[in-house]
Amino acid sequence: MKNTNFAQYLAVASRLPRLEQTAEKPLNIGFLAPLSGPAKSWGLPGLNGCRIWIDSVNASGGLGVGTQRQYVNLVALDCADGSEAMLQGAKKLVEEEDVQFLMTLGGETLHAIQPYLNQQRVLTSTLLPSDLSPDTPYLIAPSEVHPVYAVTGVEHLCARNKPNTVALCAQDDAMGLPSLATYRAAFEVEGVDVVSEVRYAAEGEDAALIVSQMMQDTPDVLCWCTSYKPMVHSLTKAAFDAGFEGRLLSCTADGYQEMIANTSAEFMEGFTFQFPDFDDPALADQAFFFHNPRQFYLEYNKRFPGSWSAVSWEYVAILEIWKEAVEKALTANSISVLAAMKQTGHVTHAFGSATWWGRELFGVDNALVGDWPVVQILDGKARIVEFGSVTDWLSEHGDVLKKEMQRLGQMWFQR
Repeated sequence: MKNTNFAQYLAVASRLPRLEQTAEKPLNIGFLAPLSGPAKSWGLPGLNGCRIWIDSVNASGGLGVGTQRQYVNLVALDCADGSEAMLQGAKKLVEEEDVQFLMTLGGETLHAIQPYLNQQRVLTSTLLPSDLSPDTPYLIAPSEVHPVYAVTGVEHLCARNKPNTVALCAQDDAMGLPSLATYRAAFEVEGVDVVSEVRYAAEGEDAALIVSQMMQDTPDVLCWCTSYKPMVHSLTKAAFDAGFEGRLLSCTADGYQEMIANTSAEFMEGFTFQFPDFDDPALADQAFFFHNPRQFYLEYNKRFPGSWSAVSWEYVAILEIWKEAVEKALTANSISVLAAMKQTGHVTHAFGSATWWGRELFGVDNALVGDWPVVQILDGKARIVEFGSVTDWLSEHGDVLKKEMQRLGQMWFQR
């Protein structure tokens, strides 16, 4: 390996001494997420990032578990075919592969297998905190508190551009509806009127028709909420073709270079979303577990060119939090690891210190909340323009978010 790659860096930066005894059996980690279909951009790039992490940990001798070190092994399965594929995949990973930790994207397919995971007491992660409830004691959302952090993008845009009206669209599923509720709440707090709201099927619909409906009342902002990548691209192109001249807002903008190529640099200038490239100068001095986010970004793009997305680093963020808890607990046992994670009440997540939160919205404090970046496309490149405090927003406006979640049936006791 070259001295400059991410794996070598983490090996050097490891805080634990190299132990002499290495276990014969590796620790298996499960990855059960969409690797095909419309949501694959929130699964496959995450798997790619995990492969870099696995290589880096094993290059440094594995995890320190008690008195020995153990190599780690990632077992990945595709769940794009729905709930039955999810259930069969979970059973294979737990019963045949003996995974000690299971990572998922979350959503409706996870809901279908949650009773099984509860029965097996498998520590499981989701990227959707809206999956959490008091009935999911071993489910955690330690990487991102989707979609709550989206309030920071709305707050930033409204403070600087002073819009009066917005049109929203979202897919009608477990990803889209909580996002729609969050954007509703965020714009309500800012005093911006929602003049149009379009819900479309999760598999996608005619983007030109959706944008046409959204533009009927000439809104200042078009917001795609947390649409899947294909729809974000189609909606953006449709807005360009329709001559929209206002501001564009989205939770994600995966493959934004392609969107610029299909529209124009001028049209995409100021496009606001929530996920940075990791070569962003604003991350250079951030003290968090990636140590060198730019090097991770370069390593990722070298090994998996053209596939960087919002989740390329998120599953890695989860793995790093799990790793620290395993080494603290001296075991990979789910109950012990979860206790180690929760012991201090706060954890360092991707963008700094975060606190376990969620009881008010999800019925259980199993989501990490802290600061989150607001990103805009400036001169053709994604750049962090601010780190907004999700915690502060929730302290002031949590009741508004709860109201909108309840209106859409997204509170834990409504599911």
